[in-house]
Amino acid sequence: MRKKLGIIIAVLTVVLANSWVAAQVGPGHPDRGEALYKEHCLRCHGRMGEGDGPDAQGLIVRPVDFHTARSRAKTDFELLIAISNGVLFSPMHSWRGRIADEDMVHVIAYVRALAPEYPHL
Repeated sequence: MRKKLGIIIAVLTVVLANSWVAAQVGPGHPDRGEALYKEHCLRCHGRMGEGDGPDAQGLIVRPVDFHTARSRAKTDFELLIAISNGVLFSPMHSWRGRIADEDMVHVIAYVRALAPEYPHL
């Protein structure tokens, strides 16, 4: 009985702690993300997020075009992981330690504004 109680307490602690941590990062603000995007992302991803920035021409692996269906289908979490950790076998390097996590969320909000998941027809 004590073992079951211990397991239940451990599971509840993990669930509540994860919920608390997830709640600490609110939705991003596209206006804040725009300045960060222009400073850190525009040179590869381009002004409108189409992967056509001035540095993109010299890259073997082209930067992502945020307007493609595949890119728009990615979750915010997937985008956060790509920004934070970089993308294997691509020139997209890790921004962890260079940009605060909260700022990454703002950049994602700006990318969503540039290329919404469900664009208006």
